[in-house]
Amino acid sequence: MRQTWRWFGPRDLVSVDDMRQAGVEGVVTALHHVPAGAVWEPAEIARRQDEIGRMSDGRPSGLAWEVAESLPVSEDIKRQTGAWREHIANYRTSLKNLAAAGIKVVCYNFMPVLDWTRTDLAWRLPHGGTCMRFDFADFAAFDIHILKRPGAVGDFPGEVVEEAARRFAGMDEERQAKLARNVAFGLPGAAEHLTLEGLRAHLKAYGAISPDQLRSHFIAFLEEVAPTAEEAGIRLCCHPDDPPFPLLGLPRIMSTEADYAAMIKAVDTPANGITLCSGSLGARPDNDLPGMMRRLGGRVHFLHLRNVRREGKAVAGSFYEDEHLAGGTDMVALVAEVLKEEARRKASGRADHSIPMRPDHGQDILDDLKRQAQPGYPAIGRLKGLAELRGIMTALSHPQYGLAP
Repeated sequence: MRQTWRWFGPRDLVSVDDMRQAGVEGVVTALHHVPAGAVWEPAEIARRQDEIGRMSDGRPSGLAWEVAESLPVSEDIKRQTGAWREHIANYRTSLKNLAAAGIKVVCYNFMPVLDWTRTDLAWRLPHGGTCMRFDFADFAAFDIHILKRPGAVGDFPGEVVEEAARRFAGMDEERQAKLARNVAFGLPGAAEHLTLEGLRAHLKAYGAISPDQLRSHFIAFLEEVAPTAEEAGIRLCCHPDDPPFPLLGLPRIMSTEADYAAMIKAVDTPANGITLCSGSLGARPDNDLPGMMRRLGGRVHFLHLRNVRREGKAVAGSFYEDEHLAGGTDMVALVAEVLKEEARRKASGRADHSIPMRPDHGQDILDDLKRQAQPGYPAIGRLKGLAELRGIMTALSHPQYGLAP
């Protein structure tokens, strides 16, 4: 596996120097300042490559931009409204521009409105560190009592509705505002941060779009952009829903193995692939991550390795970001399947036999608590996760196990 690290650009409190000291091999980043639907111009791509290529003292970092995450799909494309055809044309141009710059892996998602959702961005752990958490009852309190979405009550079990009412009754205005900010935080570094009114407007714009209709729009998008990616030598990889169950009355169509299998079948080209995020998919008890890697591994173009601890057995429920070797996913079994897939690729002569991965959503520990970087992306917490993953990779790649590609 190729060890990469997500970076949010020059304003990221985890610097290029930090990445270099962490020993990563490549960088995952995006042009977060460019609005969804606009073209990623060659000059902007080159500017970001230059920023990655230099350390703070001007010396070469030895690092390069290897994965684009994310080249965002606009809400117009997802809804097929407004300027959606222009946005698809711009997306194809951006893919060509990335390929011309040597960037051949592009991660994206097809989640309506929000890229990920948490209710707490710094939940205190017993060891004194913090992590991100999704609390189902807190989310219900937000949806029903703060956002006041019509029909929200019917989307939650009765006991959750009752608990949400109790919690909301105990919230002062500051706590309500903080919960709303956390839920609407979306992707850190994104060009747009949603307000409550903005969120309501987005929900209204989706209207009665069903999961089947959204899936149809997704396939139409892939039919347009996958041939461009194939021609340019780019591997597109769709990130799963996070969390992988419906929220805010919006459809979710990339939450299970069946969803990915249907996507691959609908647009069956090697460029149409998967970002296997063990944390997002692992938030559902019915997702088998090692099995997914074994069955769909030929289309896995990018890996997000993290672990979550589910707090119940229901498909939709509370969870928090656990340590990389804890949580509900058997990380050793998953990495073993990745290494087997890499060995198969190498034996068959595939140029992409080394799959890029990054340690995702680390806990804030030690000096992370003072640095206060992007939620989920601390320096030391991710370095700890990367070190643990390296340990698994090193052990399983030992010749006696036969997993080395």
